[in-house]
Amino acid sequence: MKPSIPKGTRDFGPREMMKRRFIFENIQKVFVKYGFMPLETPSMENLSTLMGKYGEEGDKLLFKVLNSGDFLNALTPEIIEKGSNAAATKISEKGLRYDLTVPFARYVVQHQSEITFPFKRYQIQPVWRADRPQKGRYREFYQCDVDVVGSKSLINELELIQIVSEVFKVLNINITLKLNNRKILFGIAETMGHLDKMVDITVAIDKLDKIGLDAVKEELRTKEIGDEAIAILEPILVLEGTNSEKLDKISTIISSSEVGMLGVKEVSTILEFVSDLNVDIDLELDLSLARGLNYYTGAIFEVKAKDYAIGSICGGGRYDDLTGIFGLKDVSGVGISFGADRIYDVMLNMDLFPKETEITTQVMFINFGGESEKCALKLLSGLRADGIISEIYPDPVKMKKQMEYANRRFIPYVVIIGDTEIENQIASVKDMNSGEQWSVKFEVLNSIF
Repeated sequence: MKPSIPKGTRDFGPREMMKRRFIFENIQKVFVKYGFMPLETPSMENLSTLMGKYGEEGDKLLFKVLNSGDFLNALTPEIIEKGSNAAATKISEKGLRYDLTVPFARYVVQHQSEITFPFKRYQIQPVWRADRPQKGRYREFYQCDVDVVGSKSLINELELIQIVSEVFKVLNINITLKLNNRKILFGIAETMGHLDKMVDITVAIDKLDKIGLDAVKEELRTKEIGDEAIAILEPILVLEGTNSEKLDKISTIISSSEVGMLGVKEVSTILEFVSDLNVDIDLELDLSLARGLNYYTGAIFEVKAKDYAIGSICGGGRYDDLTGIFGLKDVSGVGISFGADRIYDVMLNMDLFPKETEITTQVMFINFGGESEKCALKLLSGLRADGIISEIYPDPVKMKKQMEYANRRFIPYVVIIGDTEIENQIASVKDMNSGEQWSVKFEVLNSIF
């Protein structure tokens, strides 16, 4: 049988991993600079932890892990009659994590006595979604999350915006950060007279970019939301102008909603912070931004690459009581997640990776065997002791084959030590990029790399 991997997953060879490591390391540096600490949680969580946190559609995308042993014994005709969801909960008690935020909330509640609040953590791990694989959408992918819980201060939202600005500057990606507030969406639903259908409205709005305005309106009608209410929503979804102009217009429309106006005030404060500190970022208030996850309660963020067509490459928001689901009430949090796999795709297709990410080994010694090999091994040990990434070709084969290996590995320097070099205690060094070759005394060889 021909070897293969599941659809929606990918192998990453050494060259790809060097590029991915470049992304992870640079994101981590920014996280650490802002005072966030590392955390890891298990790949699997109890299904009770995951279910009901991502909306109805999110629950369908959870990868469920079958119970060990004869799990079919748990199924009875009555359970089977109730449908696949009821059956799944009987034969599966665990699932692969869908994101890093819900496991983080579970961790905070479980370890609350050990944590100093506000608690700032970053987490770089894979997540899994049983989605239909397509361009930029995978079943296994890495997220780089940064969250702070135990503080309602909008300074936290400001710092997340600063982090986004810094990360994408380092990665050389031109982005737009879209901002909205779930309280404003609450105010819109309230003004429409359909507060009871808040989830239906936000889920439909969240599809605007994918399916278009007409399809969103049709989906709302299927949820028994009338044309009169839709007529209130439509001009909001197509609002144009500056951020200030949009805030003024939405304030007029939802002025009767106390919660909605609180959302307007929060957005206004965040925009003022960003302006006062001259944060260098293209920040756009997008009132159609909904982010369908049920746990968001305040500011919501989404980042798009300007120069490459792909879905959002970063997103997040404020959640006022996610920990309350696990028994710890009134602990507000806010966070943002960088989609490492989509960022990788953007950088790869736009040739944004520095050339250094191609280089794993800096120096390679040619192996002629015998005394040459012994001498090369001693010099190699000296280079490695000085932290210079170096290796020797393991077999004394033809020099042409060794040079071809160095070329394919993008090794920039090759050291040649034959009988003449040993006699004169001088190494021949070849620059594989320019083709230039020169002689260097053994005792100073380390200093040229």
